[in-house]
Amino acid sequence: MPTLFRLLAVLAIIAGAIYGGMVALVTFVEPQPRDVTIRVPSERINPPATGTIKPAKK
Repeated sequence: MPTLFRLLAVLAIIAGAIYGGMVALVTFVEPQPRDVTIRVPSERINPPATGTIKPAKK
């Protein structure tokens, strides 16, 4: 039973450290706003018209 308590204590400490790191990031780090431009090719918006493909004859 002591090994179970030791395992749970170690897992609780690890979880607390992760939670504390997340709280520290939220508290001390401010994101920098910036403009984002993404180029989309015109073929993706308006694909070229193609005819139907006929099945190959055997």
